Amino acid sequence: MGGMVASVAATLLVVLGVASVATAQLETCNGDLPPVLAANYSGLACQPVWNNFVLRYHQDKNNVLRIVLSAMYSTGWVGMGFSRDGLMIGSSAMVGWIGKKGLPHIRQFALRGKSSSKVVVDRGFLVSNDHDHTVVVQQAKIYLAFQLRFSYRLTHQHIIMAFGNSIPVKNKLTRHQDKTSFTFDFTTGRASVDGSFPYGLRRAHGALNVFAWGVLMPIGAILARYFRRMDPLWFYLHVGVQFVGFIIGLAGVVAGVALYNKIQADIPAHRGLGIFVLFLGILQILAFFLRPNADSKYRKYWNWYHHWAGRLALFFAAVNIVLGIHVGGADNSWKIGYGFNLAVILVAVIALEFMLWTRWSKNSTSTPTY
Repeated sequence: MGGMVASVAATLLVVLGVASVATAQLETCNGDLPPVLAANYSGLACQPVWNNFVLRYHQDKNNVLRIVLSAMYSTGWVGMGFSRDGLMIGSSAMVGWIGKKGLPHIRQFALRGKSSSKVVVDRGFLVSNDHDHTVVVQQAKIYLAFQLRFSYRLTHQHIIMAFGNSIPVKNKLTRHQDKTSFTFDFTTGRASVDGSFPYGLRRAHGALNVFAWGVLMPIGAILARYFRRMDPLWFYLHVGVQFVGFIIGLAGVVAGVALYNKIQADIPAHRGLGIFVLFLGILQILAFFLRPNADSKYRKYWNWYHHWAGRLALFFAAVNIVLGIHVGGADNSWKIGYGFNLAVILVAVIALEFMLWTRWSKNSTSTPTY
């Protein structure tokens, strides 16, 4: 009997706890706005979106979006970003805070990178008027109120929210304490966490292409240029490594196409270079099947084509890898890892090139064609 009473009591406590949480959330949306905001921001739809962040919004027939973002606040900054592809880099954010002198601040920032120097004040693609922006702190809550004008009716929109504990100095934002991203439907008021963003697919696209074009392909080229004394082993190793590298790189391209279809990222330089490098890679594969005999009069021209197409492919692949790491917002481990890999390859090439020219100076006989 005592066990049953304890179970009922525990169940009752759980129910009461859930009810209190739901009531608290309801009160959060039902609470009145500060009087200074009531005139211009009354009648907004309301939706709790993350932690203690509450989003109030309304979009009129002229595609003007009125926003009031509220959150618990003691110090630091609070921001709401609008992203075209779900990524922080390339998005624009409205950020508000109370300065050290007690004055309110709200500014637009262009998020061009992850470092503080890449977060640029008074830049971004959001269209608004400064006099429409207001920041109010009341009862340990901060309210960011602003109006944005869009050229189209906003429906599903990638949203980024973040906060930092340090007060910005000279409009320089410090690193966020926490952040989240989600897709918000301004027609239904539903928020879906951007777990839908294909982070795994982005990681696979980067890893496959770095390994193929940044590791295997350079190794294959090194084998062909510096190890031809190991005839015919160098040839089979060269062909095998390059073919495996091309297949892995092709898988990386397929992952990239799938990623683009999901997020529609507008990165024409990265996409254009990727297509160009893939085209050169296909030419190299065709070169294997179209290779003339060593005594053919066309062999010299084939060698020029094969050598320079390969060098161009490796050069532009390296450029595109660096560009992809940058636009993809990769962390420092990717930058350090690929930088170390590139440094090792360059040092090896310089050393092997020196040894090759030293050997050629001692032996004037020409090297075999392939």
